[in-house]
Amino acid sequence: MTKALIVLTNHAKFDTLNRATGVWLSEATHFNQVMTDNQIDVDYVSPAGGYVPLDPGSIAADQLDAVNLAFYTDADFRNRALGQSLKPSDVNAADYDIIYFAGGHGTVWDFPKNQELGQLAKQIYDNGGIISAVCHGLVGLLAIQNADGNAFIDGKQLTGFTNEEEAINQLTDDVPFLAEDALKAAGAHHTKSDPYTEHVVTDGRLVTGQNPQSAKGVGEAVIAVLNK
Repeated sequence: MTKALIVLTNHAKFDTLNRATGVWLSEATHFNQVMTDNQIDVDYVSPAGGYVPLDPGSIAADQLDAVNLAFYTDADFRNRALGQSLKPSDVNAADYDIIYFAGGHGTVWDFPKNQELGQLAKQIYDNGGIISAVCHGLVGLLAIQNADGNAFIDGKQLTGFTNEEEAINQLTDDVPFLAEDALKAAGAHHTKSDPYTEHVVTDGRLVTGQNPQSAKGVGEAVIAVLNK
């Protein structure tokens, strides 16, 4: 049976602001819904395991579409994804065909240097699986290295949250680094569309999306790669 692993952040607050953060709900749920529609089981992992905070902005009234509301009110999702996510050491890479790094600002603190998650993703990929990510979740790819020690994304075509989108958020000076700059510095070929419009890039078995608007599209592109 095909199975997907969704990676979520544990980081709950900006370091420089009295402002909560966490996973951006739709970036988990819209991808998840595509998996559900295609009879693909999903598990949830986070760098530390256990509690996963939600960015409060992602559950504002204007963000609670039918998919978000269905997952937010589902006890299984709340318990397994937000309450009791797995630790990387709990996960056997051989059980999964897909790994997906969901975004939210929290990820820029706890994804990039998490070697356990990086190794897990690389094992899934080396087993013939798909690595996918959206928005700030792309910084999880920075932890993935090839056998020669070089960055996995060096030379890869991808997208991710842009400098312009961070400026629109007025958070440029409050994140430890800018996702677009970090991806380019690691050697990736980063492309983008207009701010907050859907943009999905597929490079072999790597599928990435620019922003929250791209999460469903990433899921659909993953299914397309899976069915090749």
